[in-house]
Amino acid sequence: MTDLLYGEVEEELRTTVRRVLDDRSPVRQVLARCEEGRPADLDLWRVLATEMGLAGLAVPEGYGGGGASWREVAVVCEELGRAVTPVPYLGSAVVAAAALLAVDDAELLTALAGGTVVALAVPFASVPGLPVSGFTADGGTVSGSARGVVDALAADVLLVPTGTGLYAVDATADGVTRHPVVSLDLTRPICDLTLERAAGRLLADGEAAAAAVEAALVTGAALLASEQLGIATWCLDETVGYLSTRHQFGRPLGSFQALKHRLADLWVEVTQARAAARYAAGCAAT
Repeated sequence: MTDLLYGEVEEELRTTVRRVLDDRSPVRQVLARCEEGRPADLDLWRVLATEMGLAGLAVPEGYGGGGASWREVAVVCEELGRAVTPVPYLGSAVVAAAALLAVDDAELLTALAGGTVVALAVPFASVPGLPVSGFTADGGTVSGSARGVVDALAADVLLVPTGTGLYAVDATADGVTRHPVVSLDLTRPICDLTLERAAGRLLADGEAAAAAVEAALVTGAALLASEQLGIATWCLDETVGYLSTRHQFGRPLGSFQALKHRLADLWVEVTQARAAARYAAGCAAT
């Protein structure tokens, strides 16, 4: 049976990450960055990725990573979701990392653990189990397009599935074009990606390539739930705080029975979401 409780190491990790995010990425600062049109905080990414070693948390120690499981990574995702932190963590440290772990590419796993941003070139809304490739390979080059690719704007390397293989493409190479797209979530920039005979390195082909993409999408979906849990928890905490301090008719709003019942229902929903997200992370880890 999957253990849904947090361990001591996970709670220590949460405390450390939350302290850094409260200091370096408060909500007001995140909102200001979005309003100024510069949501991605790459300075904070360098702190999280290299100084704290979170980019390679799931990467084996032999490649310079933390050797942790997806359970620990899920705790980081919760805290990043809670603070709506504008860094390419889900796309690089989760989705791309899962694909690279599946093909066991030492070069890119080492680079990812060192802070290199890697993005899987598929639409963010891609569903596990369905075809995702909009690219074709011709010799050592890749061509095609994908819409709504997450974290590709900040990426140094793109992982491009072609249907017959999985290629690594330098995001700054000739033939690579990235068009920013306005997203509903301004803290997670997306772009439309076009490749025209861009040079690529084959990482895997056939069933191995398909399995790597599937692992990336499934793991990404599982840990996206942890991000959503984080923001749901923050919303509940902020609501409770507001109802405790806001007064009407000489009483705190939180003292009214109807609002107490609504808060209780919300607490139950968040608790159920936590169980589902923890179970998903546990399944990904095992």
